[in-house]
Amino acid sequence: MLRKLCLLSCFCALLAVLLACTPQSKPVLESPDQQSRSDALPASESVPTPLPTRPIYAPGELVDYIAQAGDTLPALAAHFNTTEKEIRAANPVIPQNVTTLPAGLPMKIPIYYQPLWGSPYQIIPDSLFINGPAQRDFDPVAFVVSQPGWLKDYEFYAGGKNRRGGELVQYVAEYYSISPRLLLALIEYQAGGLSQPSLTEDLQQYPLGYHNRAHEGLYRQLLWAANTLNNGYYGWRTGRLNLFELADGSLERADPWQNAASVALHYYFAQFMSGEAYQQAVHANGLAKTYQTLFGSMWENNEPHIPGSLQQPLMQLPFAPGSSWAFTGGPHTGWGDGEPWAAIDFAPPAAAGGCNYTEELATAVADGTIVRKDTGVAVLDLDGDGDERTGWTVFYLHLETASIPPVGVHLKAGQPIGRPSCEGGRTTGTHVHIARKYNGEWIPADGALAFNLEGWIARNGKLPYEGSLVRFSQTVHACDCADSASQLQAGR
Repeated sequence: MLRKLCLLSCFCALLAVLLACTPQSKPVLESPDQQSRSDALPASESVPTPLPTRPIYAPGELVDYIAQAGDTLPALAAHFNTTEKEIRAANPVIPQNVTTLPAGLPMKIPIYYQPLWGSPYQIIPDSLFINGPAQRDFDPVAFVVSQPGWLKDYEFYAGGKNRRGGELVQYVAEYYSISPRLLLALIEYQAGGLSQPSLTEDLQQYPLGYHNRAHEGLYRQLLWAANTLNNGYYGWRTGRLNLFELADGSLERADPWQNAASVALHYYFAQFMSGEAYQQAVHANGLAKTYQTLFGSMWENNEPHIPGSLQQPLMQLPFAPGSSWAFTGGPHTGWGDGEPWAAIDFAPPAAAGGCNYTEELATAVADGTIVRKDTGVAVLDLDGDGDERTGWTVFYLHLETASIPPVGVHLKAGQPIGRPSCEGGRTTGTHVHIARKYNGEWIPADGALAFNLEGWIARNGKLPYEGSLVRFSQTVHACDCADSASQLQAGR
């Protein structure tokens, strides 16, 4: 133990020296015609000049990289088409048990060139993509009301009641944990919602440009947009997304130096744009200019929201000690469809096989306070500040709404948080779904910071809902059949 502490101290000391000796470039997007990151785009150009392409690197050539908040070694290995082993060999200062890398850490990464790399221009910092600490001072409802555009008068029934434009944005931002400022910038960029008195006729059906009859109208377009953005963001975060297709069938591979938020926007616009429209959207004169006009500089005071060596607090299984429940769902989406695979599911055995009532109660995995309650939903805030956009939170879904404690109630680990049910979304049977967030960012159930419940570590399967929990030599595979092989006993 002493040796590990000494090694860690040496690492921290060396890191401090490296960071002190390395020029830290804080990108400032003051105006569209000034330099942002390493590129500048003339404001007068309707179509941005293409940025210089990356060279064809020799296989395994070491390139410079500055770690960004939330980076992990497995994801970097995927981005640079290399291996974690090779990255570690080139950067021996990195501890063996590292989780997230500290933002600003200078690294050498062996790269293996791949064609079709997209733009290196970074549109928006990751800290402004998620509904995290940077959004605490922002009221989307009041902001929309203060603008002259059509959005303030738009109304739609969502989440059990009629909501106006700003309320819809707030609702979607809260559930998908995406910045309400970013959603508003997209609405303005694509449909003039904050500046134009009315929607043009060609945008009334599909105001965000995604033509699909299942997503007609602004609210359904917003749901699609938030879900698509999360698929891009967390796909890049985990290394599962590198190559994607634009609307005209052409392919783009995200630049290895890109950040997750910019990749998410590339992926989003690629679903319905290509050619000049796409190039405009992802460069400085596109969405970035709209965001800056509405909310000011994005990079000037950017604060990383994911620290280096992030650790999950101690958590226990979400049911009473001595009880045996079934592990019914391996890593799958925290909310929506696709990424992030942040959630896992458990069901009391008597409730398996349909939406059956159960007397069993799900419990708090750690000490915390109920900060949000909705149909089937409870959010447990672990840092005590009463704000789910900061610190660690645990998202519970499919609880019987009437059984959830009121907002503001403080729970100790192991105390009841609600009865498993089928409320709150699509489900085939009574169970509880749990997922974690840190500073508003969904934390994947597997990976460098895997879900750890009493030593049971979550592992992905080939498909969502597959997967396993592993503790030492024991492995329990997820099965919605809730058979005996999928049972776990809490408190052992």
